Amino acid sequence: MIDIKKTGSGEILASVDADSLVGADLREERLEDADLENADLRHAILDFADLNRANMRGANLQHASLIGAHLNEADLSDADLSYAEMGSDIQANAAMLLHSKLVRANLSHAYLHCVDFREADMSQANLNRADMRKAVFYRANMTEVIANDCLFIHANLREADLNHADLRDSHFNDANMIKANLSYANLESKHDEGFAVINKANLERANLSHAQLRNIFSRAVNLHQANLSHANLEDAVLTGSIISHADVSQAEFKGVELETVTMGYSNFSQALNADIPAHKKHVL
Repeated sequence: MIDIKKTGSGEILASVDADSLVGADLREERLEDADLENADLRHAILDFADLNRANMRGANLQHASLIGAHLNEADLSDADLSYAEMGSDIQANAAMLLHSKLVRANLSHAYLHCVDFREADMSQANLNRADMRKAVFYRANMTEVIANDCLFIHANLREADLNHADLRDSHFNDANMIKANLSYANLESKHDEGFAVINKANLERANLSHAQLRNIFSRAVNLHQANLSHANLEDAVLTGSIISHADVSQAEFKGVELETVTMGYSNFSQALNADIPAHKKHVL
């Protein structure tokens, strides 16, 4: 018999008639403030469980099911959530992790569709190959995350901090990235002919200073008032994008076709290797 106790008081919140919590069925259990630090919860079923403020530091949740679980303010630092199922096609059935702590957590290959990470601390987390379509990262701390080959399609990353994030080969189509901090972020590719994709993303007033954007595929992207200073956009595809009132000082534009780009009131004279179409020079 294993008792799951409340942090601090030791109150028993649930009991499992087994020698371990591996594969345990804890769906819909009320486990607020539970002490599950370093717990082995591989393949456990925690669907719609109340885990608000739970201590799950270092817990092993590989392949666990957390669909609809509430993990608001929970501490999942250094936890292993690789291949975990937390998302849903229906927003109301996705897990909620508002203000949660996921520092250095492993979420690689996790299914995070529509999961809510608002204002969570995900710094240095591993998100490689995670499915985060329509997930919410509003004001989340995602500094130095490793998120290669990820799906952020239709995700809400408004005001998220992605400083020094490794986002190579990921897809951000239609993502809301207004005021996001992507300074020093890497949105290139691990492969010679590869590229990240941000088609139709909204990066208005985003900070992309010193970002690595070589070969990025960014059709119809909104970069109005964005900070692109010192960014490397060599060979980027910017067809139909808006780069108006933007800071492009010392940004590299070698090999970039600017014919269909809206460039009004951005001082491209301070950019590097920008081939400005003759008919647009009067509006710069």
